[in-house]
Amino acid sequence: MTAKDEKRLVEPVRTEEEHKKAVARIIEILGAKEGSPEDRELDALVEAVKGYEADKVENDFPDPISAIKFRMEEAGLTQRDLAPLIGSRAKVSEVLSGKRELTMSMARALHEHLGIPADALLKKPGAAFGPAPTPEELLRFPWREMVNRKWLESRSNLRDYAEDMYRTLEDRAGGQGVMSPALLRENGHRRMNAKTNEYALWAWCLRVLGNANETAPQGNYEPGIVDEAFMRDVARHSATADGPLKAREYLARHGIALIVEKHLKNTYLDGAVLRLGDGRPVIGLTLRYDRIDNFWFTLMHELAHVSLHYEDNQNRAFFDDLDLRESSRMEKEADEMAEDALIPPELWASSAANAAPTPMAVYELSQRAEVHMAVVAGRVRYANNNYRLLSQFVGRGAIGPLFAET
Repeated sequence: MTAKDEKRLVEPVRTEEEHKKAVARIIEILGAKEGSPEDRELDALVEAVKGYEADKVENDFPDPISAIKFRMEEAGLTQRDLAPLIGSRAKVSEVLSGKRELTMSMARALHEHLGIPADALLKKPGAAFGPAPTPEELLRFPWREMVNRKWLESRSNLRDYAEDMYRTLEDRAGGQGVMSPALLRENGHRRMNAKTNEYALWAWCLRVLGNANETAPQGNYEPGIVDEAFMRDVARHSATADGPLKAREYLARHGIALIVEKHLKNTYLDGAVLRLGDGRPVIGLTLRYDRIDNFWFTLMHELAHVSLHYEDNQNRAFFDDLDLRESSRMEKEADEMAEDALIPPELWASSAANAAPTPMAVYELSQRAEVHMAVVAGRVRYANNNYRLLSQFVGRGAIGPLFAET
């Protein structure tokens, strides 16, 4: 008998009595071995129960706790029976008493294994379970480092509260699925070190999006607004000591959030382009190298991604370790646009700094390009692949204090 034939043996659930029997059978075969006939029957029964409840049950539940208690009473379940789905008997007790919020992984388990309607568990019509980390993935997040950074409140046993802490980060960032595994892995553009800890990267992204949500840009973002002229206007802010803060204000007026958040261990990250729930771009910078030249090139590089790639890649995020000499088309395009926005190519080609990088030549080009001397020094160092050149001009440690004060 094929799996398709086995599914046909499960009749549609049409009455309350059939519903109770189907639920009882679900409970009976809940631990069926994957791929077994009982496992396939379980899948079919859950679908049949969900179909019945879509019409008959969902609207009867005012809140998730009512939905859970209804299923417990209907199937004769105790709190002990829910422990494998919620995590422990203590957690079951806390959820049912309202002392602990139902996490997405708990809700998903209750929905998939007990057939409790998703709408009832999520408390909003039409809701669906989106991508979320598995319990095993959650344990790999750098919770201790995040607590030490004051991103989260300290707990006596962080591993026991991983789901709660993830929910806190995700809610602050904009809600369920705002930064999903698929966005990080399949749909993210990564100019990244092979040793990057993706769970630390994931956590950093949620933090950046949370900060952007709490300090949302004042302006509306207009697709196409970021072009060569726009980027030149941003670059000119580099000429003053508080230019990074002025650039942040300028971007906010045009609906683009600029968030500076120190990298987490083993992320090897300089910058990223993320997306708020309403579609506005978020540029996150880590100041991994706290230098004026690095800040401005990284900012221009991420703005170039917004200009060139953001609209055509709406399900992608961009992650950049600029230590890597990337050869992909998009990275080459972003590098070139960033360089040209900071120092127009005709000025660079005609400057003495290009051939003889003396301090005076660097100063003169910075005046002509209307940018900070550090920007020119950084371009010279990169072009010559010599990072001992002009080190006195790159502005080490000058950016972090600006953002620390805001």
